[in-house]
Amino acid sequence: MKTLVEAVNGALHDELERDPSVFVMGEDVGVLGGVFRATVGLRERFPDRCFDTPLAEAGIVGTAVGLALAGWRPVCEIQFDAFGYPALDQTIAHVGRYRARSGGGAPMGIVVRMPYGGGVRAPELHQDSPEAYYAHAAGVKVAIPSTPADAKGLLSAAIRDPDPVVVLEPKRLYRAPRGEVPEGEWLVPLGRARLAARGDDVTLIAYGAMVGVALDARQRLLEDGIGAEVIDLRSLVPLDEEAIVGSVARTGRAVVIQEAPRTCGFAAEVAALLAERAVADLRGPIVRVTGFDVPFPPFSLEDAYLPSVQRVAAAARRAAGAE
Repeated sequence: MKTLVEAVNGALHDELERDPSVFVMGEDVGVLGGVFRATVGLRERFPDRCFDTPLAEAGIVGTAVGLALAGWRPVCEIQFDAFGYPALDQTIAHVGRYRARSGGGAPMGIVVRMPYGGGVRAPELHQDSPEAYYAHAAGVKVAIPSTPADAKGLLSAAIRDPDPVVVLEPKRLYRAPRGEVPEGEWLVPLGRARLAARGDDVTLIAYGAMVGVALDARQRLLEDGIGAEVIDLRSLVPLDEEAIVGSVARTGRAVVIQEAPRTCGFAAEVAALLAERAVADLRGPIVRVTGFDVPFPPFSLEDAYLPSVQRVAAAARRAAGAE
């Protein structure tokens, strides 16, 4: 049994061992082993392929672009979610474009991984949910694990992918709960959702830390005689459209959950997909449960901001016509 951050660490060890072109770079990833200890032991084991960088996120990703073009496979750690905004220029203007503009001739096997999201009582600029920015950056894939096994499998798959991948790791889940993680090689294909729980009355669609909230809400709904199916997206880009549409086609109702602000969030993309492909199957409105359209609040208000079990259960009842 491992924690999510232990699974991340294991995947990095395995991929550095497997492929001599893989290396890890970022703020405090070497001597310190990362602020969340995701890179512990890498510098000792691979001294030439795990190194600390200056506090300059645009420089980290920009350097990775040049190294990827030279045939390396850089894995960049951005220390916290909101620290990645200075590197959006590199991510959008270069990382996402090189392979397309070169017809696949220019390698861009970059992974940018970072802790993201709320739930840990952190200060300003340490609890954002920036997934929509990266999902909107054409040419960039986006993965978000919710279990230790998926943390290992998605990261290993991302490192081996020919396209650049942003891996967002929910810091709220880094050390709880523990879960089974396969030993040896373990890959979770990008673009394939996970059926986290079966149900017949409503589909709860979530990713990252919100999967656990959806599962807890499902237990509460069972007390009301409502069977909720939970879909863990795992991969935002590419998106497993068939899993989403297929589930809602059976249940007829959908609740989409994200902790990011509501407007233009990824939940809206899922809702649009269902409106386009599953409208004939819907027996009620698509409901979103999200954060609010404000900057992430001080930690004293964190619980009021984040989607809760109560909010998700109430939304599911409304979707099912039970409230």
